[in-house]
Amino acid sequence: MLHHQEELTIETEGRGLYELTREVERAVAASGVTTGLCVVFCRHTSASLVIQENADPSASADLLAWLERIAPDGDAAYTHTAEGPDDMPSHLRSAVTKTSETIPIAGGALALGTWQGLFLVEHRRRGHTRGVIVHVTGA
Repeated sequence: MLHHQEELTIETEGRGLYELTREVERAVAASGVTTGLCVVFCRHTSASLVIQENADPSASADLLAWLERIAPDGDAAYTHTAEGPDDMPSHLRSAVTKTSETIPIAGGALALGTWQGLFLVEHRRRGHTRGVIVHVTGA
C-alpha cells in the first residue's frame, strides 16, 4: 500500500470559490497510486471544501448567494463577533459545507464527474493564506 501526503497553500483574495482540482491531481500523480482514495482536508474553521460544477461560474455565484442568505453577515443574534461581522457567518457557512472531501482514484486519476471540480470556499471577506492537506492512499 502506498501513502503520499502534502500540504497545499492557497492564497485567497476574500470570499469566493478557488478551484483546487489541478493541484490535487498533481498530488495524486506524484503519489504513484493508481487505485485508491484521495482525502483532502481544510485546516480552517472559516473556510471549507466543496465539489461543485466547474464549467459554469453561475453555479459558484449561486452557491455563494445561498450561503449569504442562510448565514448573513452582521446578524445581531451572533455573539461570536471578535473578528468582525463576517466572523460567525464564516463558521456557520463552513459547518454546512465540509472541511474534507474523499475522492476515489481510478486509473491514477481523480474519479470526478465531467463537470465536477474541487474548490476551497473562502468564507471571510478579506484574503487569507489557507492550508489544505492532501492524503493519497492505495495501490
